[in-house]
Amino acid sequence: MRAVVDEYPHRVLIGEIYLPLDRLMAYYSRDLKGAHLPFNFQLLQAPWKADAIARLVEDYEAALPDGAWPNWVLGNHDRPRIATRVGPEQAKVAAVLLLTLRGTPTLYYGDEIGMADVPIPPDQIQDPWALREPGIDVGRDPVRTPMQWDRSPHAGFSTTRPWLPLADNWTEQNVASLDRQPFSILSLYKRLLALRRKYEALRIGRYETLACHDDVFGFARSVGQEKLIVLLNFTEERRTVSLESDRATVLPLGAAGTTFRAGRRHGRRRTDRHSVDMTIEAPRA
Repeated sequence: MRAVVDEYPHRVLIGEIYLPLDRLMAYYSRDLKGAHLPFNFQLLQAPWKADAIARLVEDYEAALPDGAWPNWVLGNHDRPRIATRVGPEQAKVAAVLLLTLRGTPTLYYGDEIGMADVPIPPDQIQDPWALREPGIDVGRDPVRTPMQWDRSPHAGFSTTRPWLPLADNWTEQNVASLDRQPFSILSLYKRLLALRRKYEALRIGRYETLACHDDVFGFARSVGQEKLIVLLNFTEERRTVSLESDRATVLPLGAAGTTFRAGRRHGRRRTDRHSVDMTIEAPRA
C-alpha cells in the first residue's frame, strides 16, 4: 500500500489500528515504509489523570522508531466522546493537550463544540452491532449523531429528519452559537489552531516533560530559540507549580478556561535559568 501511495504527491497513509504500543510501532516498519501514521488511540482509553497521561506520552515518545512522526487521537466513531468521558470542563484541558503535543492531532467532529454522547431510544438504533446484540450496551450511535451547525431545523445538518436524533441542547450547543462566545470550547480550539500556526515549536518542536505532580501535567515544546511551556490542570481546584526552566513562553490560554499567574523566585535576568511559581486556575466549562 505504501508503494502505491508514494507514487502520488501529497498523500498520507493512515492505519486504524487498535494495538498496544510495542505492536503498533511495527506498522511504521523499520525503514519507515509502512503507514505514515498508525493511529495512536491511547488517549481513548487512558485514565484521565495527570500522571497516567504523562506516562502515556513518555512511553509513546520512547517507543517511536527513529524518524517516525507521532500522532494523537482524542475521539472517534467507536468510543464515548471526550466530553462524556471527562466532563465539559476537562474537555477544554483535553483540547489543549491534543493541540500542543508533538505530532499530528486528529479531532473527531463535534468535539470542537463539546458534543457529548446522545441517548438513543431503542426504536431509533441504527448501529448494526447494537441491533444484532441488543441489551448489552455495545451501540455506537450515541457518538455518531448529526453535527450541530446552527439553530435552524435539524441543526443545519440536513433539510429532512436525520438518521439519528440530536442532543437535547442542540439549539444552544452549535457552531453558530458558540462561535459568538469568546470563552467557548469552539473559541478555544480556534485559538489553539492559531497558536500552532504561529509557533514553529508547536508544529515541529521537541517534547520534554517538565512536571507531573499534584494533578498537573507540564511539558515544553521547543525548536531553536523558541520554547513554549504547557501546564494542564486535571483537577477542579487551583494548583501552584514550581518549574526550573530557561526563558520560555507560557501559552496565553487563560481566557479559555485556565488562567495562569506567574512570579519568578530566582534568577537575576530574564535569560537566566530560574525557578518560577505558576498558579493554575481550574478549568471552566
